[in-house]
Amino acid sequence: MKRRGRWRQPSLEAAMQSPTQLAVQLARHWQRADWREKHLLQAASAWPLRLPIAAPTATQFRDDSAAVAQHLQAWRAIAAQGLGRVLWQARQYQAAAAPVDLPVQWELAKPSDYLAAIRALRPAGHAGIAADYQALQSVLARVDALFHRLLLRRLALWRGVPIDDVATAARMALQLAPGCAQGRPLRALAVAGNDSKFFERHAALLSALLDVRFDGEASRQGLIAFLDASADDEHWLLLAPLAPGLLPFARQRVAASELVNTPLPAQRILLVENERCLHLLQALMPLSDCIAILGAGLNLAWLAAPWLQGRQVAYWGDIDTWGLHMLARARSHLPQLQALLMDRATFDAHSRAAVAEPLLAPCPEPGFLSSEEAALDAHLRSLDRGRLEQEFIASAAVESAVRGWHGTDR
Repeated sequence: MKRRGRWRQPSLEAAMQSPTQLAVQLARHWQRADWREKHLLQAASAWPLRLPIAAPTATQFRDDSAAVAQHLQAWRAIAAQGLGRVLWQARQYQAAAAPVDLPVQWELAKPSDYLAAIRALRPAGHAGIAADYQALQSVLARVDALFHRLLLRRLALWRGVPIDDVATAARMALQLAPGCAQGRPLRALAVAGNDSKFFERHAALLSALLDVRFDGEASRQGLIAFLDASADDEHWLLLAPLAPGLLPFARQRVAASELVNTPLPAQRILLVENERCLHLLQALMPLSDCIAILGAGLNLAWLAAPWLQGRQVAYWGDIDTWGLHMLARARSHLPQLQALLMDRATFDAHSRAAVAEPLLAPCPEPGFLSSEEAALDAHLRSLDRGRLEQEFIASAAVESAVRGWHGTDR
């Protein structure tokens, strides 16, 4: 079907591509993580890079000989400078007495040719591309190949970080392992010659590097929890009263250290691993004399607070090896703690929602899980899909368990 309206001659820009215009395409390539990975990690199969050069139209050749001459001159200059290889092909135009040699393809044989073209033609962002390329050359030569893909794809993660620090972080990521801090502060971990504040300055980079080794667990749990370290700074917990009048706010954050010496005005304390489950608890309100504390993760030492020893405390976490590991840690501080929705029956009832747990938690210390919970831990470790996250448990099951612990009916 033909479009109505006046036909317009293609612009010169659309038909004759200058070296500068193709350099803009090259600069855009660099912004794509897939392109960087392919052309710097898989160089043997990705090069040479060939860019087609559009030829002048017959109308342009006839009516704008100056532009055509400028086009040819620009590509001859590229060939003379040795910026890659320009391929030429003879073409016959009706307006010409003899065939005319035209540039039809620009070929860059290797990454250094690409960089030379970027530097010479100076497209927008050329200085940043050159800086990224030089940094990558230095970094990839100094870090384990395991991390090359991450560093190539996520330039913003380490751009501006001293090369020595990136290399140190990569060496540390090869030495660190889940739970290796054993409760010590991060600054006390003397790994790969890091200084006392290295973890603090480069937490995001270290987490990303560890994610490569441990399938994203460092980011999912947080670096401190993943390493089982005590934080140098405060860990903030979310408090949510489940009945009116217990606290002055519907929700508030409190430093874990403050809870050690500050009793909460409720006899029942519900400890919940993930903050994402708050809406399930709020749907049960009011639950008299009950406050929920969410988001503790592995930061559980505050459960040894004397005022908690006489309270009715329940713990609800994910049904996976990490959830049971945290349950055991919580019980080591508060032996009377009762687990909710962390049993084989709940897991089996929701098994369709279970997913793989890429990295298993360290085995819990003996004596802090019941025999049924220890059997569940062993069962989960044997499964391909042994993780059931809290938010996928049916709301009716949550209501039944929480109200049963609380001692109330609907």
